[in-house]
Amino acid sequence: MISSEKPSGPPLARTTLDRAAQHRRDPAWLAAAWERGQVLIVDLAKGGRALVTDRPDGGAALILVPPSEAPEAERWFLGVGPDGTPYWAVDAPLTAAGDTRAAGLREVGHLLDARDTGLLTTAVALGNWHRSHLYSPRTGKPTTVVEAGWARVDPDGTMMWPRTDPAMIILVHDGVSGPTGRCLLGHNAAWPARPDGSRRFSCLAGFVEAGESAEAAVAREVQEEVGVDLSEIRYEGSQSWPYPGSLMLGFQGIADPGQPLVLDPEEIDEAHWFTREDVAKMFSGEGSHGVPMNSSIAFYLIERWLLEDSEEFSG
Repeated sequence: MISSEKPSGPPLARTTLDRAAQHRRDPAWLAAAWERGQVLIVDLAKGGRALVTDRPDGGAALILVPPSEAPEAERWFLGVGPDGTPYWAVDAPLTAAGDTRAAGLREVGHLLDARDTGLLTTAVALGNWHRSHLYSPRTGKPTTVVEAGWARVDPDGTMMWPRTDPAMIILVHDGVSGPTGRCLLGHNAAWPARPDGSRRFSCLAGFVEAGESAEAAVAREVQEEVGVDLSEIRYEGSQSWPYPGSLMLGFQGIADPGQPLVLDPEEIDEAHWFTREDVAKMFSGEGSHGVPMNSSIAFYLIERWLLEDSEEFSG
């Protein structure tokens, strides 16, 4: 369902967390921060799920535990909240009880408040990096956690820090305001069919290649995937997408719908220009076309386009 208000930013970009990096090498401060902190348990083996409870207003809230109830595991310092509370994460299996349930960012990222969104997004991104760097890619030797979870080191002293893969995602549209304005959405060839037979259509996306700017990646990916040239590009915002470690850079772009679509069948097996009226129906669940999940930046870009006057694009 589309909101009645223009979204203020990508859903997973919301946070109240102060990462307090100046404390990561201070053992005494960290020891005290653990004792007075709150701990988020994430199950990275199950895709980075955490325990949540549903709120009466339709949102969701993370279940945090005191250190005395946290399982024995590597401790990752996430940061400090506005009230001074230190927050930590550990990777361990979950046990749901009572009114709690296990859920990931895909399901509840947009339902969490800013504090919980920042905590879970950071924990999953950091945890996925740790799981993929148990051994040094340079020496092949086992690594251990240092700097409160923000680095790993091998026996030779070779240090590694978390890395993020930049990726671009763009909503291509025709720059026309009103219900007849159109945007270009595609169906990824790798997406499985939905049980009800509907197909999800989303923005075009791809990774930024070595030595390439984000804007160059936008133009290249759109041309490669659908054969369309852009006349304008505008940056809209970013959010982490820790599956396993991407930073999604969101853009809008203008293109002429009269250009023929030439699809790369390995990437996009179907693409169409949809009017605002068409997309509004998709958001309401009408027809056989679905929209991206609410926690994605693709959903944000499409929803923003639906609610804005496209004449603002060049303003």
